[in-house]
Amino acid sequence: MLDEQRAAFQAWAGATPDQLSDLEAFRLRLGEANAVMNLVGPDSLPDFWNRHAWDSAQLMQRAPEALTWADLGAGAGFPGVVLAILSKGRPDAHVWLIDSLGKRCRFLQEIVDGLDLPATVINGRAEAQAVTCDIVTARAVAPMDKLLGYAQPYFERGAQGLFLKGEKAESELIEARKSWHFEAELAPSQSDPRGRIVTIRSVRRARNRS
Repeated sequence: MLDEQRAAFQAWAGATPDQLSDLEAFRLRLGEANAVMNLVGPDSLPDFWNRHAWDSAQLMQRAPEALTWADLGAGAGFPGVVLAILSKGRPDAHVWLIDSLGKRCRFLQEIVDGLDLPATVINGRAEAQAVTCDIVTARAVAPMDKLLGYAQPYFERGAQGLFLKGEKAESELIEARKSWHFEAELAPSQSDPRGRIVTIRSVRRARNRS
């Protein structure tokens, strides 16, 4: 089954044998680490190639020219580690993996070092970092109104937002518009028909109404 899922991922993403090898090494280490700390739901690990790898990799098809990414609340490495693996060897490509929890950052650093990825792990609050990138991204971090607050400094430095969201994406955008002005575009996720990929541009905080 895993071989079939891996082959399907390779067809979807156009991954090279080296990229598949790195992703397989990441999958195995994630399984080991997940036994001692909560990185992803254990029931999702058997569906790694679709639920995690392809869910993350599809972002590159939405922004094929992007070279630099910041993954806020990087956690288990989705989408950031997958993006770094797929970016390996591209000149000037880099991914910042930002998380506030030390043990998750130690796991991410182990992956980055072990696979020699073009990535930097930052242990700290997302909104406090002075990172300039093409795309700011996140998966399963916070509702959109809070997420825009975390990402605002990246928008101010020229980034575009590309966020993986679930079936509540539309309602989250409605709620976020109470506090923010922005342009948004929703696209269906290719890995889960319930999911959405949300593109965000031109973000500014709304003025409080008296």
